[in-house]
Amino acid sequence: MDIGIFTAANADSLPPTTLAREIEQRGFESMFVPEHTHIPVDFDTPTPTGDPLPPEYARNFDPFVLLAAAAAATSTLRLGTAVTLLAQRDPILFAKEVASLDVLSAGRLELGVGVGWLREEMRNHGTDPRTRVRLVSERLLAAQQIWNNDEAEFHGDHVDFDRILSWPKPVQRPRPPLLLGGWGPSTFARVIAEADGWLAPPDVEATRLAEAIRELQCLAAENGRSPVTVVALTNQPSAARLDQYAEAGVSRTLLAAMPTPDHAAALRALDSHASFL
Repeated sequence: MDIGIFTAANADSLPPTTLAREIEQRGFESMFVPEHTHIPVDFDTPTPTGDPLPPEYARNFDPFVLLAAAAAATSTLRLGTAVTLLAQRDPILFAKEVASLDVLSAGRLELGVGVGWLREEMRNHGTDPRTRVRLVSERLLAAQQIWNNDEAEFHGDHVDFDRILSWPKPVQRPRPPLLLGGWGPSTFARVIAEADGWLAPPDVEATRLAEAIRELQCLAAENGRSPVTVVALTNQPSAARLDQYAEAGVSRTLLAAMPTPDHAAALRALDSHASFL
């Protein structure tokens, strides 16, 4: 099982170039970052954990800009999003950003995509939260048309454009590895139909995660697919938990190391996580 870091950066934390170099130098396999364009001051949507949102959610850099800086400072580190909120992104611009970053990183990009949870944030982007699952599916299909055709067009219920020219094309073919976030039968069906792997919610209990992975891999086999990649995330790493995740069939676990203005503390957190390598 590979071990990566789930992190972020803002104007007060370690600079993205420094952060990425420190992660790579410690021997971690990957670096994944989240996305929120903004946090509405007033919102009624419950948070996924039920806890108040940390203030850095509104301060983090754009994930693709952050990963471009990280790519320039590293040579082997896999670079990913966890997750891109595609319901809030223009699909043509998204396709351009992804392809550009895959080229600039020499094919090191991995793309985690989610439908999102903060309804007020979606509405501020002009997105109806009720359509977000279908919208994300169409935007992924539209992006793949752009990545894999010199002249691309797409005509759907939510995305519609005539023939366009758009380069570069991704280094990784037919696309960078695509992970879908979420949980349950509908998510698993979309993983099998649309993606290369599953990005599980954070800190899932190991027995429950193992059951979910068995369900997902059975679905893959029923649909003639080889086993799909599974990525887990934990805010509370331990040797026991990582062993359990590996036994459950997790391909990669991301250890959370969230931004702090205390740069020395951030480096100590990476050192602590490196003990699990």
